[in-house]
Amino acid sequence: MKQKKKSFLNRLNAWLHLWTGIVTGIILVAVCLSGTLVVYGDEVIDWSAGKAKYVTEVKNSRISVEQMIKNIKRELPNCKVSEVLVYKDPKRSVRFRSFSKEQGLSMIYVDPYSGKILKNDATGNFFFTMAHIHAAFLWQGPGEWIVDIATIIFLIEIITGIILWFPVKWNKHNIDASFKIKWRAKFKRVNYDLHNVLGFYSSVLAIILTVTGLLIAFNSVSQKTIQLFGGDWNPRWQQKVLPQSDTLKHSIPLAAVIDEQLNKTPDARVAQVWIYQLPTTGYYMITTAKNIGLKSAENAHISFVDRYTGKALPVPPKNLKGEYIENNIWQLHMGTWMGQAGKLFTFLCGLICTSLPITGFIIWLGKGRKKKKRKQPVMITAV
Repeated sequence: MKQKKKSFLNRLNAWLHLWTGIVTGIILVAVCLSGTLVVYGDEVIDWSAGKAKYVTEVKNSRISVEQMIKNIKRELPNCKVSEVLVYKDPKRSVRFRSFSKEQGLSMIYVDPYSGKILKNDATGNFFFTMAHIHAAFLWQGPGEWIVDIATIIFLIEIITGIILWFPVKWNKHNIDASFKIKWRAKFKRVNYDLHNVLGFYSSVLAIILTVTGLLIAFNSVSQKTIQLFGGDWNPRWQQKVLPQSDTLKHSIPLAAVIDEQLNKTPDARVAQVWIYQLPTTGYYMITTAKNIGLKSAENAHISFVDRYTGKALPVPPKNLKGEYIENNIWQLHMGTWMGQAGKLFTFLCGLICTSLPITGFIIWLGKGRKKKKRKQPVMITAV
């Protein structure tokens, strides 16, 4: 029986899926793999801290965060502190994020009762490097555009892939072929199923990861999206709305403000303050949350406090909502949107997306060889 010829749109869709995949395949393998490795970065960093996460003795009084920073600068002069995490649990040490030319990104754990540095751990630098490969191939500017264009193409690949996957007829044979992997079949069939079936199962989450990645990459698109959801966000809104640094005034100790915010949010376990902002700002931006990772916070509560009076600062609701939406975008992209379950789904999706260009290339290679065999002329020997 003669096979029905595919329509022009079907052939165009198949052509787009094939050649966009071939052009961006190697790039997407690197981008997806590096992003997948970052998913469990927070857990690995926590594990690597070991005993330094906790103090040996809980005392009645703590030293100030400012004094801890001075201790770090004295003992580790090349480390530039950018962030502090203070935990509600009195047994937990205080964690500082820092960067130096020698170590790169590192986490410094300090005993808040003695001021002693418990550990300077550079494990996080691996994930810092992976994140920069994921975003720009460690090539600021041109590398960012290469990744961004490849990501847009990947979105096209996902959509065209779903169209190719969609069964023409919903009979038992087609349903089994579309939803099940025939593990006992030959390699060629298993490889096809790994591409076709796993590609479909991961498609929804892959679209979410791709779209959120593009939102993070393009500020203008991100701003429009945040406005669409009722927020208003841009990188400089705080400079326009909130008070700036005044060297004639004395700042309230940071620890007192952090403790107050932690007490106001009973479900929070940790508070975060970005230290690098303090020289130019007249306020503390404090995020309290259940968990705070490298890029996002779980069940976050954001507050702005005047650093000279300790009073809460009025923030335009749209700007505050913009901060929450931006955090939600990062949660969706990092997989923290549903705790450990969300991370697991994101990790598995990342592995599948890493494999798709490889399994797709093997399918294309097999089809190319098949065509060559068909075109091979039959040799006629004279008798």
